[in-house]
Amino acid sequence: MAKLPVTNPPSGAEPAESKSNSAQAAICRHVLGVLGRPVDFLRITVRQITSEGHRVNVVVGPDMATARIAHSYFITSDELGKVLNSTPIITKQY
Repeated sequence: MAKLPVTNPPSGAEPAESKSNSAQAAICRHVLGVLGRPVDFLRITVRQITSEGHRVNVVVGPDMATARIAHSYFITSDELGKVLNSTPIITKQY
């Protein structure tokens, strides 16, 4: 059985999953940058809903057993994660 040579992807190519993670990280940075960081912040989740739309939840609480969603936004962004629109509008809270 012949073995096929292993080739690395071109250095400029980035896997789709990596691009998605980069975009989600950019969205998280934007939301927390505008909103501020809650005192009892646990995590922020970003779920892709459509090709450009994401649901962003800011989870707070003393621990995961008593966590709650303090802020939730529907965000539209470009492929790099630049936020184009938010419903509701993100305002400084902390």
